[in-house]
Amino acid sequence: MSPFPELETERLRLRHWCESDVDPLLAFYRDPQSAAVYGEDIKRSDVWRRMALAIGHWHLRGFGPWVLEDKATSKIAGLGGLWFPDGWGDVEIGYGIMPEFRGQGYAAEAARRVRDYGYREIGLARLVSYIDPGNTASIKVAEKLGAVPDGEFLMHGKPHRIYLYPNND
Repeated sequence: MSPFPELETERLRLRHWCESDVDPLLAFYRDPQSAAVYGEDIKRSDVWRRMALAIGHWHLRGFGPWVLEDKATSKIAGLGGLWFPDGWGDVEIGYGIMPEFRGQGYAAEAARRVRDYGYREIGLARLVSYIDPGNTASIKVAEKLGAVPDGEFLMHGKPHRIYLYPNND
């Protein structure tokens, strides 16, 4: 099995990272809504390092985040996947959607496929999302997939709600 499996949904291809993704993802990180979540003043070299970190996560953990590609246009719709850096209590389902794809259900579509992959295909026991209480869009996505509040997690010095996803097997 490839350490980087590619997954699909009706509209999305969850694929590997490519160097040509740097500039589109730079635009994503510089978008004001994204910057509020991921931090401001992102440079091109920061995006490259974040991509390298994602690839390294795959090698260290055997799972990780993907680039979300819209199958109809081949444009990057966002990023998402499984994230479990050292020191975290649980494997997180994370997602971020490009501005032109927001509000169309792409985050929920990607998160559902990632949840199913985590539980059914690689046998993870628990999946959560760590969400800033002010990020109502992400809270709606988690709740749409049946996730329920399950405590708090301190991330970068700020409390985030833990949303636990059900294993619908």
